[in-house]
Amino acid sequence: MSAVAAILGSAFSDSLPDDLDLKPEQIETEWGSQTLYRVRDTERPAYVLFRHEVPHRLLPNQINYRAQAAALHAVDCKALLVTSSVGVLDADVPLYRPLLVEDLLMPENRLPDGSACTMFTEPSDDHGHLVINDSLFATDLTEQVRDWAAQVRASVADDVVFAYVQGPRSKTAAENRMLPPLGAQVNSMTLGPEVVLANELEIPCAGLVVGHKYSIPDRAPPEQDALSTTLDRSREEQERIVTAFLQEGEPVEFPNTIYRFGDDE
Repeated sequence: MSAVAAILGSAFSDSLPDDLDLKPEQIETEWGSQTLYRVRDTERPAYVLFRHEVPHRLLPNQINYRAQAAALHAVDCKALLVTSSVGVLDADVPLYRPLLVEDLLMPENRLPDGSACTMFTEPSDDHGHLVINDSLFATDLTEQVRDWAAQVRASVADDVVFAYVQGPRSKTAAENRMLPPLGAQVNSMTLGPEVVLANELEIPCAGLVVGHKYSIPDRAPPEQDALSTTLDRSREEQERIVTAFLQEGEPVEFPNTIYRFGDDE
């Protein structure tokens, strides 16, 4: 039976989500070992992946993105909810409210080590071009997450365009000025590679983010909380949606295409 899964980030750096009974499982892949946490007592398999490990150990540039994607593929994940706490670049986008990602801005398709962001690193019968027919964020899965958010009274504030900017440093004021004219409304140092690699493995994705700070140059933030405090507030908003999705969410059809030369012969 196909599985669903969620990738959790820095907001969950020191504790496991409440209301979830998780069992760690070690998954071996050609890219390295990866720990997934199986959710007990669900009708179909469900997993949690902590991108920075638990407790928080990995910087964004130290994450083995290919191993994570391969591990999710190994457990037959067919619905992946990718979360992140983000900086907000659009003054009309509220902080501490769930946001669904509608599109990705990642002009340079590279992993932090400089290599191409792809699972297809060597010639093989399985490699191909990822052709985006729907979106990197599957419409059917995104709407399913929206429905679960409404059911747990965590209604989504906006759909946003997400910009992936590599870490581990934060962005300069000039970089934050550059991104909004390109269409970006929020950004962070992760999520982009995960969604691209998952799509190459034909795993439908949805993106759920929460703004924990404004990244708008020359604008004072509405409050000056410590980073740990803002991440805590971000986690509270995400946790109810993630829990509902893992307990009740369902796999969906992959909406894009891997074009392999010779398939149409």
